[in-house]
Amino acid sequence: MPPERPGARESHQYREVAESFGSDAERYDRARPSYPGALVDRIVAASPGPDVLDVGCGTGIVGRLFQAAGCRVRGVDPDARMAELARRGGLEVEVATFEAWDPAGRHFDAVVAGQAWHWVDPAAGAVKAAGALRPGGRLAVFWNAFLPPADLNEAFGEVYRRVLPDGPLGGGGMRGMPGPDVYAVGCAKAADGMRQAGAFGDPEQWRFDWERPYTRDEWLEVVPTFGGHHKLPPDTLQQLLAGIGAAIDAAGGGFTMCYATMVATAALTGP
Repeated sequence: MPPERPGARESHQYREVAESFGSDAERYDRARPSYPGALVDRIVAASPGPDVLDVGCGTGIVGRLFQAAGCRVRGVDPDARMAELARRGGLEVEVATFEAWDPAGRHFDAVVAGQAWHWVDPAAGAVKAAGALRPGGRLAVFWNAFLPPADLNEAFGEVYRRVLPDGPLGGGGMRGMPGPDVYAVGCAKAADGMRQAGAFGDPEQWRFDWERPYTRDEWLEVVPTFGGHHKLPPDTLQQLLAGIGAAIDAAGGGFTMCYATMVATAALTGP
């Protein structure tokens, strides 16, 4: 989720990034973090039934969690390569941007989006979700905000400032990886879109805190899956990975990432 900058395009306007993750879909599927079971349980409990639409489903990381909780899941994603990998994992997926997707008269008990709603126009997306939900159905969009230990986060920031001084993590005053405060801005935008749709009750914001340990090699597997990183020249990406790897080596060869899963959600109350 790009940080706030005066005059910058909104996240959902970066279509060339939003529709490009499939260039390394296998890595994305194996390296991207999952989501806490408590999040899935709460969404399921707050929804009127088991039919779930997964927006920006990617390779099916979110969809498989809801399937494991007993839900019937259909995905929609703009990248055919990501959709194909999700299908191999057992999901039914349609290829389209959510704004252009046709529900064809189908309705769902929950519309969810994990690490994807910033690629959707928040106002148009909320209207489309409202039209695809049954009465009382729930829209829940969420992101994994992550924050390494403070010293390592500063070291990561220094690597980005050196290798990518004009990138979102290297410029604009960023001192390292974006933490929960940055993602809270995205949640607020999503909640505003739900209000503007005029069909939802008052949006709520939930938060789930959890941790995951990483070795050096495990984190270097994650970094290339960040938005825009696969578009870097190979030598630039290698410089970035080398710098980040050296920082982790200096910190003992591994670290524990603190995650906060940030959620904006509301229930359908009107047509």
